Amino acid sequence: MKKVKVSIIQAAPVLFDLSRSVEKTVDLIHQCAKEKPHLILFPESFIPAYPRGLDFGAKVGYRTEEGRKLWQGYWENSVEVPGKETDIISHAAKEARAFVAIGVTEKDTVSGSLYCSLLYFAPSGELIGKHRKIKPTGTERLIWAEGDGGTLTTIDTGFAKIGGLICWENYMPLARMAMYSKGVQIYLAPTADARTSWQTTLQHIAMEGRCFVLGCNQYVEKKDYPPEMQHLISEEPDVMSSGGSVIINPMGEVIAGPLCGEEGILTAELDISEINRAKMDFDVIGHYARPDIFRFDVNGQPESIKLKK
Repeated sequence: MKKVKVSIIQAAPVLFDLSRSVEKTVDLIHQCAKEKPHLILFPESFIPAYPRGLDFGAKVGYRTEEGRKLWQGYWENSVEVPGKETDIISHAAKEARAFVAIGVTEKDTVSGSLYCSLLYFAPSGELIGKHRKIKPTGTERLIWAEGDGGTLTTIDTGFAKIGGLICWENYMPLARMAMYSKGVQIYLAPTADARTSWQTTLQHIAMEGRCFVLGCNQYVEKKDYPPEMQHLISEEPDVMSSGGSVIINPMGEVIAGPLCGEEGILTAELDISEINRAKMDFDVIGHYARPDIFRFDVNGQPESIKLKK
């Protein structure tokens, strides 16, 4: 298959509400299904929310009881993997006959720690892969634990090899190289970064990896937060995340988006044969590599998951 249709969803969940966010996720998958995409991508921590603007009552050496209660609410609305919520999304992916990749805050069922995770669902209705963010950024480290190399996942879908990193993991050269070394062709980059400089980062990744890059962000307004949280974000702007979702080809050219200032769905048809043409003069893991000088190894990275077309 040379032509692959992909859809990117730029939206806000029903913030901090697990069940209603899952319902909205299913509705959005059904909307996308009308375009018959092979792959649907959601933003970082779409379920139950990226908690932008919240400090959970924490300072160095000091935590408040109010902050602990806020954390408990976030924890209770996070996603068990696998669990009831992933079963619902699996069913929606099967109905859409599409691969679905979605960012969630994952609740570990043994330790109770939270992870910023990217889940992969197959058109068969199976949960087939999971990546846990290996380095939360800044105060994200208060709420999310670190993943490890065992979840640097790539999936051979039959039409292309997909995989990706979450938000500022994409600034980590060796993390990117872990994706390239597995031959990623459609590189997924769900994020919470709406800056214009992020667009340049995604273009660089496309050109460096000679792959298609799908950047996906939420569009969130202050009014989307629950009434009981409004006093916590009083100093935030009305638009708290303007989006910036985009689709970029292997030569770094934007082919859809960036979508800014609104919710929406970006859909584009990718010509996978462009990847080989782009690698004629640069291939970071092939003829442009120097294994006689450099050695690269990732502790625990799994082999690519192979699925039938």
